Amino acid sequence: MTPISYQDAVTIPVAILAKALQAAIGDAIGTVLTVIVLAMALMSLAVVLLKPKFVRTNGFLNNLLNVNPFWLLVRLLGAVFIAMTYFGFGPDAVTSAATGGLVFGDLLPVLFCVFFFAGLLLPLLLNFGLLELFGTLLTTIMRPVFNLPGRSAIDCVASWLGDGSVGILLTSKQYEDKFYTQREAAIIGTTFSAVSITFSLVVIAQVGLEAKFVPFYLTVCLAGLVAAIVVPRLPPLRWKKDEYINGTPRHENDETVPDHHHVLSWGFHLAMEKASKVSSVKQIITEGSKNVIDMIFGIIPVVMAIGTTALIIAEHTPVFDYLGMPFQPLLELLQLPEAAEASKTIVVGFADMFIPSILASNAIHADITKFVIAALSVTQLIYMSEVGALLIGSKIPVNVGELFVIFLLRTLVTLPVIAGMAHLFF
Repeated sequence: MTPISYQDAVTIPVAILAKALQAAIGDAIGTVLTVIVLAMALMSLAVVLLKPKFVRTNGFLNNLLNVNPFWLLVRLLGAVFIAMTYFGFGPDAVTSAATGGLVFGDLLPVLFCVFFFAGLLLPLLLNFGLLELFGTLLTTIMRPVFNLPGRSAIDCVASWLGDGSVGILLTSKQYEDKFYTQREAAIIGTTFSAVSITFSLVVIAQVGLEAKFVPFYLTVCLAGLVAAIVVPRLPPLRWKKDEYINGTPRHENDETVPDHHHVLSWGFHLAMEKASKVSSVKQIITEGSKNVIDMIFGIIPVVMAIGTTALIIAEHTPVFDYLGMPFQPLLELLQLPEAAEASKTIVVGFADMFIPSILASNAIHADITKFVIAALSVTQLIYMSEVGALLIGSKIPVNVGELFVIFLLRTLVTLPVIAGMAHLFF
């Protein structure tokens, strides 16, 4: 996760490795992804119907393949969508470059390569004390400001410098290992899985305002900070239980530093204690391999199904146009030009983060409004073509309805902040 300079940009080694793998696989990655999604659908269906003993007695395989009817339906839907897109049959609404083609061609290859290295190397981040050390040091900031453990700051940095999916995978894994409660995991997954700097540059370039990148990113950071303080204090995140995945409550003294230690020495003690539990290289490789299988085989079919469905709704129905209408008076109140056109782009960001910028670049002429739409699309954070689908596919306790409410709350909280900053810069 160490930030490094690579090709005139700041990034992290996992992102560089992922791009190298994607380049090495080339066009064959489409075939690989299709086989994975179809295989998962068929294996899940067989396990649910036949309930073979060797799967039920293996905890890892049982969790991966023996899913409830809803997730089985999602995997089957993902298989249908990817088969249509790969083989080029079925309705254009599913297979076009703006729907299934976008998820299959642009998103899944990136996720596959990120998941491969992030999953394989995740034990190096989790098992050798880094989170224990920094978690202890940062608790004095994260707990009073955000009511979160200090280690959650690492999740945010992982997203900010690399990719939001890395932050979600890191959060989900720590939730499963009982480092986060239901409330903490839901807040971190929906609030701190920030958009990477690289993708933020792509968004602002789409609306033709690359020269304003520095004020743009400062605006995104400020609005994101305000949302991180306000939104978790509102329902539905406020209603989440402060219990671990197994139902046990969080202990109030979990983060207390003993009297005979100061913060640094206690953090170092916890880090060394954690690292001492690693018994062999084989243990790390086995754990990393299971992570890769769990992420690639468990999450990619979900992203294909839910991401494509959301984009079909966005592209071929007026649902998001109608949902955006109530925002027009607010945009007018904030004195933004072309408020009617801008309102149509606001809620469509729930389907995919990039769509608002594409619409704004084509339909809106005022630079200040383009700036606001671009910044808002980044700070809304939850979009079903990737982050939303990842959250639903993970163990983090959130559903689609809650994600949509959180998306709307983030929009209402960040829009006035972004508009205020835009008036300063334009």
